[in-house]
Amino acid sequence: MAAKKKQSKGTNEKNRIFRALGLKARLKGANCGGEWFAGSGDHLETFSPTTGESLARIEQASAADYAKVMKQAKKAFIAWRALPAPKRGEIVRQVGLALREKKDMLGALVSLEMGKIRTEGLGEVQEMIDICDFAVGLSRTLSGPTLQSERPKHRMMEQWHPLGVVGVISAFNFPVAVWAWNTALAWVCGDVALWKPSSKTPLCAIACQNIVNEVFRANGLPEGISCVTIGRGSTVGELLINDHDIPLISATGSTRMGQRIGGVVGARLGRSILELGGNNAIIISDKADLTGALASAFFGAVGTAGQRCTSTRRLIIQEKVYDTFVKKLIANYKRVQIGDPLDPGTLMGPLIDEGAVADYEKAIAAAKKQGGKVLYGGKVLKPFGAATFVQPTIIAIENKAEIVQNETFAPVLYVMKYKTFDQALKMHNDVPQGLSSAVYTDSMAESEAFTSYLGSDCGLANVNIGTSGAEIGGAFGGEKETGGGRESGSDSWKAYMRRQTNTINWGGEVHLAQGVEFKA
Repeated sequence: MAAKKKQSKGTNEKNRIFRALGLKARLKGANCGGEWFAGSGDHLETFSPTTGESLARIEQASAADYAKVMKQAKKAFIAWRALPAPKRGEIVRQVGLALREKKDMLGALVSLEMGKIRTEGLGEVQEMIDICDFAVGLSRTLSGPTLQSERPKHRMMEQWHPLGVVGVISAFNFPVAVWAWNTALAWVCGDVALWKPSSKTPLCAIACQNIVNEVFRANGLPEGISCVTIGRGSTVGELLINDHDIPLISATGSTRMGQRIGGVVGARLGRSILELGGNNAIIISDKADLTGALASAFFGAVGTAGQRCTSTRRLIIQEKVYDTFVKKLIANYKRVQIGDPLDPGTLMGPLIDEGAVADYEKAIAAAKKQGGKVLYGGKVLKPFGAATFVQPTIIAIENKAEIVQNETFAPVLYVMKYKTFDQALKMHNDVPQGLSSAVYTDSMAESEAFTSYLGSDCGLANVNIGTSGAEIGGAFGGEKETGGGRESGSDSWKAYMRRQTNTINWGGEVHLAQGVEFKA
């Protein structure tokens, strides 16, 4: 009886979320602002990772559907780029307001379809709201410098112009926020956006598009400024990355996926923003506040069931505090409530699917073969009869082990010792990825070394905070096999525009640069 009551409650919650966000059990996978459409006859089914139940079936976009969307997007770009940037910012402001109104239900949908706990689902929607706020301010500050010309009575300046149709390929682990990071900036820069979401979380994309459509319609704007195509990578994905009418592709996913996309886009001399794998570490010094380090390591490794690109994968701990710290961390792990992500008492939800569970099990088996010792966890759980719940796991192992050199997208944390801080830095950087990093220390010398050119080789380097949970105000991205892309804050907007240098002769007399004389 208890199981039936829980399932009934879950069904009621699903129905409430669907009604609020305009979702149905049968949906179409293409939209450019008007009615949803698709003609492939090929259906995608999306499932709850919590219960394994089917949530909806979506008819995927065909090649013809993609062509229809692109035709409308290119047409919309001509009108959208002509709107002054502050006017575009006003539309993005309204999108932010609409997201505020739908925050609770959209956050719940993220939990339902992706599996992150309720507070993290709400936090992801808040990221969308925050980037809209950032973009609104940006719409009035897009600028280029006036430069000093070497020629008399000449002015030289730099301008930034809209780029065109921006393609956004997002991953399942942040099914709404990453799209917003890219799209809000693209919009205020005068671009239109075409989104290909993960096939594991299509409902989140449909819900976002429904919200945006209402805003654009209310303002009498043309269709095509915001577009979605849900479809197979072998059809819609290939069309997107090979399309010469799309000057920029922003893609989030695995390193292998990024290598494929970067190669294809580069071959046609297009641009790409690549946000790929992370193998993020926290160095924990014997000079650290261990209480703060414990909280950051705990969230970094267990939050989102280890399915963040910024999840903490490695702890490099000074040998004097290693035993104490690991003992406290295991005590925290033992208190983790695992279960339904929509339950307020849950601290860790499921992995996205059974394939992710298989990767979890393979990583643990490989770690054992390579000399690792499981200190806690390592088991698959079935609290709802679904096979997508696992224990967060801690493994003592050497940094040089092959499995440690690769990203496992699951709550598997590798712990290791160091003697000297220089040794810790070398261990930290000795992986192929370079996304997020952190050090916990009260030593100014150690913190300065970590953030210097001698220190972390990652795109994000933090002192006394963890690897996970970046703010939207800073540029987000990493180095090495992480792809080198930058999204979100700072001057990341420049990637979504084309740069133009202008020289204006206001004196009448022609002067050549570098003092060249050329007269007949």
